[in-house]
Amino acid sequence: MKRELSSWYSPSLNKEMPIATYGDYGFALLLIPTAAADYLEYERFQLMDHLTSYIDAGKVKVFSIDSINNESWLNNEMDPKHKAIRQQQWNSYVFDEVVPFIRNSTSQETPIITCGASFGALHSMNLFLKRPDLINGVIAMSGVYDLSEYTKGYFDDDVYFNSPWHYMQNLTDHAILEQIRQSKHIHILTGSGAFEDPSASGNFAKVLYDKGIWYELDIWDKDWPHDWNTWRAMLPQYLETRF
Repeated sequence: MKRELSSWYSPSLNKEMPIATYGDYGFALLLIPTAAADYLEYERFQLMDHLTSYIDAGKVKVFSIDSINNESWLNNEMDPKHKAIRQQQWNSYVFDEVVPFIRNSTSQETPIITCGASFGALHSMNLFLKRPDLINGVIAMSGVYDLSEYTKGYFDDDVYFNSPWHYMQNLTDHAILEQIRQSKHIHILTGSGAFEDPSASGNFAKVLYDKGIWYELDIWDKDWPHDWNTWRAMLPQYLETRF
C-alpha cells in the first residue's frame, strides 16, 4: 500500500497541519479522527490494514487529517466562544485547503466521501451537509449528531450551525437540500453494544427523512461496541458493498 505523509502551514488555522495519503486511484475517502486523536489514528488502530485490498485495487484513495478538538470542544481551559471560532476555522481548513489538496492529488471530478467514527462521525456529517457542492457523501460510524453533547451547556450560532441535529431540522434552502438529496452515499452506521447510542443515529435519520433526503441507517446488534473492532468491520464492509 502506497503511503505518503505531507503537511503545510494552514492559513485557516495558523499552524502546520499534516495529512496522510494512502493509495493512487479511486474515489477519495477523507478520514476524520475520533475525539482528541490525530491524522495517524486510523493507522495505529489497524483500520488501514483492513482497507489495504481496496486501496491496492484502486477502488479508493484515502486521505487522513488532524482534528483540532483539543483546541476547541475538548479543551476545558478555553472560553467556549473561542472553541466555536476554532471549529469554524477548522471547517475552512477542510473546505479551502484539504479539498483542493485532494483535487490536485486526484482529479476535479473525483468524488469525495467524508468518514469518521465517534466525534469524527459528527464532523464528517457536518462537513458534507454544509458543503454538498464540494463533498459527495458521508460514512458516519457510531456518531452523535447534536454538537451540544460536547459543549458543556454552551450554545450560540456557531454551535447551532455546526450541529447537524439542530440546523437540519430548520434547513429550508431548496438549492442546498437538492444538492444533499442528490447523494446516494449517506451511510449512518452504529453498533448497539457498550457505549453505543443507536438512538442518536435513528433520531438523526428521522430528521433527514422528514427533509426528503435518502440515507442508509444500519444498526448493528449488541455484539458491536463503541470501539475499534466495530469500525474495523464496518468500513471495509461498506467499501465492499456500497462503492
